[in-house]
Amino acid sequence: MEMFNNRRTIRKYASKEVSEDLVRTLLEKAERTPTMGNLQLYSVVITREAEKKAQLAPAHFNQPMVPGAPVVLTFCADFRRTTLWAENRKAMPGYDNFLSFLNAATDALLYCQTFCNLAEEEGLGTCFLGTTIYNPQSIIKTLGLPRLVMPVATITLGWPDENPPLTDRLPIDSIIHNETYNDYTPARIDTFYTPKEQLEENKHFVEINHKETLAQVFTDLRYTKEANEAISEVLLKTLKEQGFM
Repeated sequence: MEMFNNRRTIRKYASKEVSEDLVRTLLEKAERTPTMGNLQLYSVVITREAEKKAQLAPAHFNQPMVPGAPVVLTFCADFRRTTLWAENRKAMPGYDNFLSFLNAATDALLYCQTFCNLAEEEGLGTCFLGTTIYNPQSIIKTLGLPRLVMPVATITLGWPDENPPLTDRLPIDSIIHNETYNDYTPARIDTFYTPKEQLEENKHFVEINHKETLAQVFTDLRYTKEANEAISEVLLKTLKEQGFM
């Protein structure tokens, strides 16, 4: 519990190597993660070579932790292995559909989170890159991912070379709903979001972006409707190309 109370996203890493044995042990321990039908619908591509990390970096908007981390791990929704197993055992697989992608993506993300927990318990630092599903085609090409394999998460991994402050979180009452969903009234929104908006760093964030509210920074600059729709089109196209639609 103490580890969770103090966990931080780490973007700067020491030059110290992360051994192959340690990464393998953590990945093996993470296999105890819950999985749909005990099929383990995930694979992970481990990237250590500087050239390959440089090839991955543009897909992640050239964030410096990609080439700067000793290890980059790409977690994939993988129904290919199960499909080939079925085909080689006189069975007829039917996993080239969107439901199967969702099942495999859920498996992969759960596995990824367990791995992160175990790695951080060992003293390693991690950074979760949500950009993986923004530019999947580039990652698929770089990593040579075949049909029925789709990248869904990327983790940079290394020994921390920074100790950033804890980031804020919404109060627990903002996410709990007892028995049925309790919708958010304007009063509840005020209760849950005003403390976040009053943080000095967030007020500064609003100021330097020349906006009136923190919400406008997210809707107008960081995660715009136009960008979301464009990325959605690419994502759906890629899922079709990878055989999930």
